[in-house]
Amino acid sequence: MTYDVVVIGLGGMGSAAAYRLAQRGKRVLGLEKFTPVHTQGSSHGGSRITRQAYFEDPAYVPLLLRAHEMWDQIERDSGERIFHRVGGIIVGAPDSRGITGSRASAEQWGLTHEVLDAPEIRRRFPTLSPAADEIALYEQAAGLVVPEAAVRAHLALARQAGAELHFEEPVTHWEEGRVTTARATYEAGHVVVCPGPWAPELLRDLEIPFEVERQVQFFFTPKENLRDHPIYIWDRADGTNFYGFPELDGAVKVAFHHGGKRCTPDTIDRTVHAHEVEVMAQATRSPMPGLAGTFQRAATCMYTNTADEHFVIARHPAHDNVTVACGFSGHGFKFVPVVGEILADLTIDGSTRHPIALFDPARLRGGT
Repeated sequence: MTYDVVVIGLGGMGSAAAYRLAQRGKRVLGLEKFTPVHTQGSSHGGSRITRQAYFEDPAYVPLLLRAHEMWDQIERDSGERIFHRVGGIIVGAPDSRGITGSRASAEQWGLTHEVLDAPEIRRRFPTLSPAADEIALYEQAAGLVVPEAAVRAHLALARQAGAELHFEEPVTHWEEGRVTTARATYEAGHVVVCPGPWAPELLRDLEIPFEVERQVQFFFTPKENLRDHPIYIWDRADGTNFYGFPELDGAVKVAFHHGGKRCTPDTIDRTVHAHEVEVMAQATRSPMPGLAGTFQRAATCMYTNTADEHFVIARHPAHDNVTVACGFSGHGFKFVPVVGEILADLTIDGSTRHPIALFDPARLRGGT
């Protein structure tokens, strides 16, 4: 069987790529190892932060502006509720990366934002208890996206546009022009690889030292009303940097950003242990004393990190007809719709109007 494009992996990035490619008239086959909208990778957990004053690098901001437009379009076309604009606040010392980087991006791109001192933080957001020397950047345009709804919407739209999607069909081998699975071999004019935490296995010849990291998402019944609340990121000097969400469906979700154990998709410990729950609860007790009431549940997921925590999105340097998207380092899901558009551009045209120089794999190849 022959296709214009075979997309490997139908999580966040792969589902968006399959849709955008099919929308442009390509005969698309999407292949996924698990069932649709599964919980084995990095595209689950009920919520993901989205923001625009991006402390990671101002170069991301144009992509975020486009992504926010595209979330609205995906909602209209699919009927799914994906994007919740609840606002967002980053708290930290004035010289912390979260504050300085966010301010730099906001000022460079003219993004609407407010800088709040500690008394103003407490007045505006009584659930937050910053130290006297901490400040915050508040961004009204920030919010959260629901990853399961996003993947479900992109898969449905891909099918409507004519894509053929196969689930529970793991890829065993790919090469330029051909993809082999446990069931069949498919001829492909182009291959798009969106492997998530399977990047070290499926993209070994990129020669990039990806590190897969176990992460835990904790859900608590809060002691205070956190239903009308912004998303939050707390950049703390002691290294216990955590982020979280307003109350959804009777629970608040909170998690550490990085600091998890190295793993692989086969060796990850899916059990969340009592001491991990206590460490998470303890980290929030001073800055957000009303957050960690009764523990409800937890879920594991994986970050696939690059050495500099920037993405890899490019034509494969060793294969002309292969495009890759991986190494999203725990901050990629908010970019899903625009990454789908970029992958369609690179596959069809070999280039994109979007700024992606930061994601060139050449910067990482041969590292240790």
